[in-house]
Amino acid sequence: MAEDILLTCSDCGQDFTFSAADQAFFQERGYSTPKRCKACRQAKKNDQGGGGYRSAPAHGTSVICSGCGQPTTVPFEPRGDRPVYCRDCYQARKGSGGNSRGRGRY
Repeated sequence: MAEDILLTCSDCGQDFTFSAADQAFFQERGYSTPKRCKACRQAKKNDQGGGGYRSAPAHGTSVICSGCGQPTTVPFEPRGDRPVYCRDCYQARKGSGGNSRGRGRY
């Protein structure tokens, strides 16, 4: 059975214990010996958007609603050649059939 190993974190410089159980876990999965303590690993993971396949949260673009004139945030970058609406005005236009492109229902 392996013994606990004392390692030094490459980020914060503090010593941390790489336990025998953690060593077995890392070895089973083919992971290399950690360079960071648990707190610094978690902080790095959070800085990179949480790790895994999850992407970073989308950031909206601040605009003024073309319908009501109130500031709002939209999840895209407006092109400038079309009006941009807040959620309430968009839903009201969508529900009333306020389609300015003349496409009809179908």
